[in-house]
Amino acid sequence: MWIRIYAIFIKELKQLSRDRMTFGMIVMIPLVQLMLFGYAINTNARHIPVGLVDLSQTSESLAIEQAMLATQSVDFVARYPSIKDAEMAITKGDIRAVLYLPSDMTRRLFTHPNYDRQQTRSELTLPIGQWIVDGSDTVIASSIRALRNMPLDEIANRAVIQTTPSFEVVQYFNPEQRTVVNIVPGLVAVILTMTMILFTSAAIVRENEHGNMEFLITTPVRPIELMIGKIVPYVLVGILQVTIILSMGHWIFSVPIKGSLLSLLGASLLFIFASLTLGLVLSTIAKTQLQATQMTIFILLPSILLSGFMFPYDAMPIAAQWIAEALPVTHFMRMIRAIALRDANLLLLGKDAIWLGLFTLGGMVIASLRFKKTL
Repeated sequence: MWIRIYAIFIKELKQLSRDRMTFGMIVMIPLVQLMLFGYAINTNARHIPVGLVDLSQTSESLAIEQAMLATQSVDFVARYPSIKDAEMAITKGDIRAVLYLPSDMTRRLFTHPNYDRQQTRSELTLPIGQWIVDGSDTVIASSIRALRNMPLDEIANRAVIQTTPSFEVVQYFNPEQRTVVNIVPGLVAVILTMTMILFTSAAIVRENEHGNMEFLITTPVRPIELMIGKIVPYVLVGILQVTIILSMGHWIFSVPIKGSLLSLLGASLLFIFASLTLGLVLSTIAKTQLQATQMTIFILLPSILLSGFMFPYDAMPIAAQWIAEALPVTHFMRMIRAIALRDANLLLLGKDAIWLGLFTLGGMVIASLRFKKTL
């Protein structure tokens, strides 16, 4: 048995080494995607182009403008004489929001409940200004909304008379709130999903297209042996890609690897095997390599959108969470982030590890049975 598996392994390895395009993709895909996602994706919006309508023209309004700029969340790129002109600029896309400071802004500031208790009920609810925001982009809108809670005691240059009790927030694991820290481990799962399924989904199809299936039928190799022999070379490819992404992510973006490397390797192997067996199942369904590629894309898109890579898993509807639970990448996404960022171990992640193991076993059985039918 092992001799036959080894023979298939050597055959697949030689075929892979002769395919320069695939060999180049093994290294280039992780590097290119790491650069793109690492530098481009940032959920903490910075330097948002906004406008200003300042009808107050006082030292306090200038102080508010400088305080907003100091947050680095916004850049005032234009000034407008009226709200109507600013709204037109938002519609055209020149700016994403506008800060409106009314002519009586200073009076509103000094009659705020924190500074003066001698005011009427209508004055209590009177804002000192207004943000008008393009809500079509929820990330930008959330960043602008956060500015409404800026403290104004320093701007008013007087002590706060009345304070409101609040909660202290202590942030573990990523106190600097850098998006790339969360992106890089998740990128391992996304790239492995794409490459492992893509490479193996064309495995059986390639044998058919090249006319090698008749030769395999005449050999004593059993379906399960053929499946194992074909996926082992790509296990090595997957480990290489994990190493590239995590090492380059640590070197370029200073992403910490807090967990055990053995736990990281174990979780990666479980997911690699699960993805490879899924690719083998697809290869027994597709008739051409084009169909195999299309099926890979069909699985890749939900894997990116539903696994928690781009959007929080817990914020998705229940129906979407059920679909996500059926995807191997969802379980590996939890595992690699927990191990790399929170120093968890495989024992704490046993539920996800068991699911990946069962998925691999079921995938191997289905792929072997379907291959047997094609014989």
